[in-house]
Amino acid sequence: MSAEPSPQSPWQAATITRIEKRTPRVTSFWFRPSRPFTHLAGQHVDIRLTAPDGYQARRSYSIASAPGAGIELAIERLDDGEVSPFFHDVAAVGDEIELRGPLGGHFIWDESDAGPILLVGGGSGVVPLMAMVRHRTLRNMAVPVALVFSARTWDEVIFRDELISLDDRRDGFDLVLTLTREPARRPSDYSRRVDARMVAQAVERLPKAPRLAFVCGSNAFVSAAADALIGAGVPAEIIRTERYGV
Repeated sequence: MSAEPSPQSPWQAATITRIEKRTPRVTSFWFRPSRPFTHLAGQHVDIRLTAPDGYQARRSYSIASAPGAGIELAIERLDDGEVSPFFHDVAAVGDEIELRGPLGGHFIWDESDAGPILLVGGGSGVVPLMAMVRHRTLRNMAVPVALVFSARTWDEVIFRDELISLDDRRDGFDLVLTLTREPARRPSDYSRRVDARMVAQAVERLPKAPRLAFVCGSNAFVSAAADALIGAGVPAEIIRTERYGV
């Protein structure tokens, strides 16, 4: 099995083995590819659906699972989407879909990159960051990690219970939640959009300045969050970004 980025990975059949509701609009799907592969934390796969008349729709989804822990995709329902409604309304355990990957070679992290690392995610943009957090946990790494995760409401915090449980371990992983449409639920969290002061306070939780920073979310979120990082003194050259949608 190869974990190297493979832009020319061929399409293959993958079977849905498990489905779990994460939030009102996000559901996780686990896949068993017919030709198994191991990915790097931060990589994604392409999904292709083919209609009876031959029409095809494709969508890229980040992998939420840690390398070596299977393939989990956390898919957000987009009412005007061509692919996500199928998964939320039609797909069932045992179904086969077309998949190719792993893909992506820039927005990745593993132990060779060391740390500390700063992660900033908005909404479903947390998914590839979750793969990094899980990779750290699965490998029992001591790399300090701070995750700033922005969601609209408490119920829309994807992987909420798992992240809070990891935060409670106090082993070098620090979770900062910020809700943009509700008051904060935890004393250490926020109820506003990500800004430079919030990022600076997250960086202060790390034992030293971050070696790398990863930002993922919508175009608007990534632009604002990257500006906040730079405003907090994070060097632009260590910031890696990935944008979803428009």
